[in-house]
Amino acid sequence: MEFSPTAYVILGMLAWGPRSGYDIKADVDKSVRFFWAASYGQIYPELKRLSEAGLIEGQAQGGRRRTVYRITDLGAEALEAWLTEEPQTFEARDEALLKLFLADAAPETAVASLEAKLRNQEAKLKRLREVEASGDATGFTALVLRYGIESSEWMADWCRREAERLREETA
Repeated sequence: MEFSPTAYVILGMLAWGPRSGYDIKADVDKSVRFFWAASYGQIYPELKRLSEAGLIEGQAQGGRRRTVYRITDLGAEALEAWLTEEPQTFEARDEALLKLFLADAAPETAVASLEAKLRNQEAKLKRLREVEASGDATGFTALVLRYGIESSEWMADWCRREAERLREETA
């Protein structure tokens, strides 16, 4: 059976310990969301598929009867096999860059796109530095956090430089 990368996000998070679908989404939003988004609409169907395939097991817990999932041995094997495969997806979606790419149709919008991207990068940097300061990221998660910080710093600097260059060209 073929699984989506989101399924492997779920397996990876369950390898850290049992979680509900809600917990997985919260963890995604605090961590991998910076480079791999996953919505409830993706997570819950994947939880069902993974459970049907025997890669995870769910158990209802608590007064709200929330289902908490754990990875099975078969799931751990599938995750390890996937981790050994060469990555196939290297894409990013960035509307500011798309608008900048198409700005020949309205050149006066280019600086605004760069400024919007700069604000986004600065906000992202703030969140990433908060995670770094908390000490919650260790091992390989700290390595990915460093990547996020350094690449965001570069992007913010690039946005500042290019916005200034465009302002000078149009002055």
